[in-house]
Amino acid sequence: MQDVLIVGAGPTGLVLALWLTRLGIRVRIVSKASGPGTTSRAMAVQARTLELYRQLDLTDAVIAAGHRNPAINLWAEGRRRARIGFGEAGATLTPYPFVLIYPQDQHERLLVERLQALGISVEWQTELLEVTEAGGQVGARLRGPDGSEETCTARALAGCDGARSLVRQQIGAGFPGETYRQIFYVADVEVRGLAPDGEIHLSLATSDFVALIAYGQGGRYRLIGTVRDDRIEDPDHLTFEDVGHHAVAALSVGVAAVHWFSTYRVHHRVTDRFRRGRVFLLGDAAHVHSPVGGQGMNTGLGDAINLAWKLAAVVKRQAPDSLLDTYETERRAFARTLVATTDRIFGVVTAEGRIADLVRTRIAPSLMGAAYRLAAVRKRLFRLVSQTALTYHDSPLSQGVAGTVRGGDRLPWIAIGGTDNHAPLTAIAWQVHVYGRAAPELRDACASRNIPLHVFDWHSEYGRAGLARDAAYLLRPDTYVALADPRASADTLARYLDARGLMRPA
Repeated sequence: MQDVLIVGAGPTGLVLALWLTRLGIRVRIVSKASGPGTTSRAMAVQARTLELYRQLDLTDAVIAAGHRNPAINLWAEGRRRARIGFGEAGATLTPYPFVLIYPQDQHERLLVERLQALGISVEWQTELLEVTEAGGQVGARLRGPDGSEETCTARALAGCDGARSLVRQQIGAGFPGETYRQIFYVADVEVRGLAPDGEIHLSLATSDFVALIAYGQGGRYRLIGTVRDDRIEDPDHLTFEDVGHHAVAALSVGVAAVHWFSTYRVHHRVTDRFRRGRVFLLGDAAHVHSPVGGQGMNTGLGDAINLAWKLAAVVKRQAPDSLLDTYETERRAFARTLVATTDRIFGVVTAEGRIADLVRTRIAPSLMGAAYRLAAVRKRLFRLVSQTALTYHDSPLSQGVAGTVRGGDRLPWIAIGGTDNHAPLTAIAWQVHVYGRAAPELRDACASRNIPLHVFDWHSEYGRAGLARDAAYLLRPDTYVALADPRASADTLARYLDARGLMRPA
């Protein structure tokens, strides 16, 4: 019997398998696909994902293979209205102040290779047929590439099988939401004359919009836009010549070659349950939304990392089953907020009519350009796009406030003297941070529960980032603050852990 059966071998399923394997959990990962993807819609790897990839020593490899986009250029009616630089906005927030463009198909191949190095191979052309639950175990009927069937038993099953998820159907989960009227197109193109080169360009026009995303291969760009309304009735026979080109022409560039072109519809939906018993939904199986902001794949990866450490703790009997309830609490709330946010932005970008055109092409770009000159606005926008603003304030795992840091916050990143306070977070484990002095009682309490204690000499930079001197911050294995205690009390730490059945004393 496996510990965890993972259905679906896109980025979400592969990352879940990597994290669980690193934590000593036996996994089996199957996919009805014949192999890793050969085309890609998802492109962006956000800063928060790169931070978490440090736990598997993946970050440097991903950055080396991808292309750093340092800014978004906002165009309207043939004029560049604003340049939103990531570096100046994120330099004090994260070691990765950029949007990394790394096509999903290449990303998947890297993850598959890393998984193979750990002794785990994806079982391609293996289809899930049925899911059953009994006696705290999950049964899955599978059909292999030769047509033979088998039943796999596991302690848990993770449905990472996309927007048409059979796992979601099997557990009776709804998928409320809507389908956008517009048809999107995506193309890999060679562009000439675009300046500045190697950055993201968003062009807004009265009739259409496009995003041009550089990915570092000699003038190659990913082009994303919407199809003209008069061609929607025949979506299966569209070519690049059929789509609106006004927004592209407004950039005063030429498309020298089209290497790949595809169309697709976009939905905005969130499942009404992320869990039934020991069956879980992750990634597109749980939520889909517009491509605004490059959030989709990163949100699925966040699902995988959130669930992995909780599953590992429960499977190893280091935590009660109730810990798994927090997966739905935390990730469904974020998915609902994300879908609502991207839906509003997409509505502004695609709205029709004279007033909508005026807002999209004149008012909004001017306001954004002016607002972005304010440092606070720059940081706020970067934090939203990079997902470093994601919090779990309403989670039962979140408690306390010390300085301006609350339970449920991402730990602020501070680099001093060539090192940074996120370095210890490469360990996928509970740990306590103190910035200043740690009392002997706290040291003893951490030692008794085998919780690493990291003490950092106080520096004013910590205070400016919102951390309180001599306070204790209990960090979850996924690097979010669980408990923020200004008194750094050993008793408070003990009560927090005991109330949740975590990290019992040795």
